[in-house]
Amino acid sequence: MAEYFLTESIHSTPNYVVIGAGNGGQAMAGFLAMRGFGVNLWNRSASVVERINELGGIQLEGHYSGFAVPNLITHDIDEALDGARVIMVTVPASAHSAVAREMARSLKDGQIVVLNPGRTGGAFAFRRDLERAGCKADVVLAEAGTFIYASRTKEPGRSHVYGVKKHVSVAALPAHRTMDVLRALRPAFPQFIPAESVLATSLDNMGAIFHPAPTLLNAGRIEKNETYDHYKTGITPAVANLLQKMDEERLAIAHALGTPARSAMEWLKDTYGAAGEDLYTAIQNNPAYDDIKAPKSLDTRYITEDIPFSLIPLIALGQAAGVATPVLETVVSLAESMFNCDFRSTGRGAEEMGIAGLNARQISALALEGVC
Repeated sequence: MAEYFLTESIHSTPNYVVIGAGNGGQAMAGFLAMRGFGVNLWNRSASVVERINELGGIQLEGHYSGFAVPNLITHDIDEALDGARVIMVTVPASAHSAVAREMARSLKDGQIVVLNPGRTGGAFAFRRDLERAGCKADVVLAEAGTFIYASRTKEPGRSHVYGVKKHVSVAALPAHRTMDVLRALRPAFPQFIPAESVLATSLDNMGAIFHPAPTLLNAGRIEKNETYDHYKTGITPAVANLLQKMDEERLAIAHALGTPARSAMEWLKDTYGAAGEDLYTAIQNNPAYDDIKAPKSLDTRYITEDIPFSLIPLIALGQAAGVATPVLETVVSLAESMFNCDFRSTGRGAEEMGIAGLNARQISALALEGVC
């Protein structure tokens, strides 16, 4: 169990708000409440809110064990954000735009909004959505490279945490505000470490590599309602070879944008302490992936989130940087053919990120300075 150091910033007034009561949100809100931090939990669906309120809180299982009682569980966004210093957005990236529009009128100067995670280009797109919704507040916007927990919600009010990442990169937009974000996060989450910019956190998005391709290549098993482990069983040596090729294109994009990036194998070692002679072995050696089941349906965020909000913006960044991405594009084409869906037109493209027409140097300047 990791040690957490509390500071005088903890008080009875809500300090954190967790946006979204799904796989990540319930785990995060439960952890914060158990550790004595003031936390509100917001969810759009009233039925989920009502069920958790009926139970009186959140039961945590696995890495953390205990019953957690947040200060407030609500579907009223004004009520949730009132008095909050840090707003942890844990909804899927597909809901970021809707959440930005919902929050825009309620945000106050000085509040910190962290996307957990942003997926690819999340902070760029979220800022654009806030501006379009008329937000005038001077908020600090940041994104994490990944979600801090490997967790699943068993039912409303019951969350299983399989593992906690050792280190999670975070960056603000613009980058010079990153330390403000870290100072606010570290009393509860010492795992957060600074990244150079939101380009670094976006390009550190391993969901793009580990989620969609294994799901597509195991589609038959999922459609037959077979129960299997997504990582330990669904990623075979051949599937891992494909993931390695995808990862090489991701690293080439990062290099062209002048952004530091870790390989998937380096990420597994840094994040979970899992190592091996190749990507397949490193995945097999990661205990945090034990018993994480594959999706029960192809209508899963591994497709509906990770293709339009991870792969599509990654390809868009590659195009802006002049990097060919044939393997990434093949995975998207396969998904579009299988689902009769035009992910390229509905996903987070250059326009949605506010980088249309920008070159690699300008995109880097936008991440570092907030303007290009």
